[in-house]
Amino acid sequence: PSTPEVKKQRKAQKKLLARKLTQERIRPGTPEPVEGREHVHVQTELYLEEISDRVIEVDGECQTDEFLDRPPTPLFIPAKTGKDVATQIEEGELFDFDIEVKPILEVLIGKTVEQALLEVMEEEELAQLWSHQRAFAELRNAEFAELQRLEEQDRRIREEKERRRLEHLEKLRKQKETAEKVAARAFAQRYLADLIPSVFNNLHDSGFFYDPIERDIETGFLPWLMSEVEETLQKKVLGRMMLDSLIRMVVEKRLDEFSHPPPSDQPEAPAEEPGATDAAPQVHGEADAADQPAAEKEETDPPVAEE
Repeated sequence: PSTPEVKKQRKAQKKLLARKLTQERIRPGTPEPVEGREHVHVQTELYLEEISDRVIEVDGECQTDEFLDRPPTPLFIPAKTGKDVATQIEEGELFDFDIEVKPILEVLIGKTVEQALLEVMEEEELAQLWSHQRAFAELRNAEFAELQRLEEQDRRIREEKERRRLEHLEKLRKQKETAEKVAARAFAQRYLADLIPSVFNNLHDSGFFYDPIERDIETGFLPWLMSEVEETLQKKVLGRMMLDSLIRMVVEKRLDEFSHPPPSDQPEAPAEEPGATDAAPQVHGEADAADQPAAEKEETDPPVAEE
């Protein structure tokens, strides 16, 4: 942060500290306790609240007596009531077994025979029921097989009918499609009879049909020829530039030579200058006819310097 902001923050902190100190000084405090006593915090709220950091815990224990087995419960015998009375029965006083057992045996044998007859009748009835069930199951199986055969036959008939219907629809669709194709072909032939010549004429006028030899000359030969001509012209320009630089160097050298006065013991030096100037025409003769004006200009420079 910038310096003014830091200063503002420090001033604000100092003001807060000063305000707190003044408030603490102004607030009245509790006087100190007398000797031998101490102050205790007392709650003055309407409800009591236990103020402690930890809940008070108290340990407690108890000791039980040793385990004692319970004695077995005595058998309950109700108290005797009334008086004991005894009776003596002699042989033959109550009944005779051989005489009294006959009706009981007849009843038992009759019930046994009746039960046996009932069981036999039930077995015969169950056998008849089983035979009826077997016949019914066979009849039901035969009817179920016949039903399956009829359902399968009906399914095959329906499938064959559906297949024939689809074949007929496909045949009608193909016939319709063939008729449409024939009509479209006839319409296209009639429509294209006048369209094809006009299209070919337009394509020919637009340049889509061209002579391959002419196109080869335009795309292959002429660019190569132009590049070769350009290269040749560049070579000629380079030769002219080199020739001009050579002529300029020779002329400058001769100009430097003629600018200094010749010594007195060589009076015949000026007579040799025409021979020296003839070198330029010889070199110029090897160049093209287009460079003649520049060469003639250079040839006229040495006589001027000589004058």
